[in-house]
Amino acid sequence: MPDDFLPEMEKEKIIVYQYNDQLNEFQELELVDDVEINELLDPDFVLLFVDPKRYRVWIWHGSNTTTRMKFIAAKLAPSIRDRHGIGFKISAVDEGNETLGFKIAAGIEQEPEYVEAQTGPAYEGTERDLELLDSLSREKILLLLEKTSVPEGYKRKLVIVKNKIFGYKEYDRNYLGSVIKEKRLFPLKEEINDGPYLAESYIPRMLFSYNNVVLTELLQKTDTDKN
Repeated sequence: MPDDFLPEMEKEKIIVYQYNDQLNEFQELELVDDVEINELLDPDFVLLFVDPKRYRVWIWHGSNTTTRMKFIAAKLAPSIRDRHGIGFKISAVDEGNETLGFKIAAGIEQEPEYVEAQTGPAYEGTERDLELLDSLSREKILLLLEKTSVPEGYKRKLVIVKNKIFGYKEYDRNYLGSVIKEKRLFPLKEEINDGPYLAESYIPRMLFSYNNVVLTELLQKTDTDKN
């Protein structure tokens, strides 16, 4: 059956592989429908999760796994990734130090709800409007940004959340032979003068949730970016 005819839920289901230390390879697990992803996390396992919905591949290291297992798993991960989508980002997490993105994918935490864009938002006086604003850590901000692609020909340069402004940059990090693209927010080193600020050469884009602006991005055309 062509992939186009697969039910949407099937195409978005997380696929799980377990590293076999004797065979030095990942083996796909056949999951029972009622098994939760977080129930598979075992301290003795290295697991690889392919998340088609978020275009991510997660390598999860149990606390009892060895450096050798982690090294080989990182070497094998790109070949597993390429079976599902060469554009998927590979990230590695250790037991007890999982990122928010992994916790959301594994069902350990709930994904923040937000609306990417609204036209003519009308404030309804709800009490929930500022919940997301109050809980936004840098990690959650990055998670929101990952779900909003930058228009072609533009680059994300600055992110404004409430009364704070951050610089934004993407780095290529080499992890055990695999190149992982990391996205980071960082405080600006330069002080911004008090008073009005005219963001010349930047295009502002706002992200709404519950009829409130969650954050504002300042985008810059790539052909004018000197950095």
